[in-house]
Amino acid sequence: MLNALEVFTTVAVGVMVGVEFSVAFVMNPILNALPEDSGQLGHAHGGRMLGAVMPVWYIGSLVLVAIWAVAGWHHDGAGLVVTAGALLIISVIMSLLLLVPINNRNKTWTAKNRPADWKQQLNRWVRYHYVRVAVLIAAFALLVAALA
Repeated sequence: MLNALEVFTTVAVGVMVGVEFSVAFVMNPILNALPEDSGQLGHAHGGRMLGAVMPVWYIGSLVLVAIWAVAGWHHDGAGLVVTAGALLIISVIMSLLLLVPINNRNKTWTAKNRPADWKQQLNRWVRYHYVRVAVLIAAFALLVAALA
């Protein structure tokens, strides 16, 4: 049973990392290359879509990692799992404090109500997102290492 939990958790976190990696290194460059303000409108739509799914995914992944850590406490790799869980907590805190506020504002922007610094705010979100992706990749790598 523990093996199934380990694999399921690793896959769930891995797919989440893949989505966030794709946002950072595929979707953002595509949206930023669109003419004029089209990219911001794309970011807003993506924020609405992923903003509805990602909180459940982040918290669900964290819960799965916590269950794995408790269930596998006396097994090899438990320290790696706990460290991965700590990194996932950091990613959630980063999201809540840094990324979500910008995303919540961006989701409501239209051509008529955007603030003058909208590009700077989106660029700040992108920079924070790169850091979050690095944290998530590290957590995923630790989970994979714990499987070995």
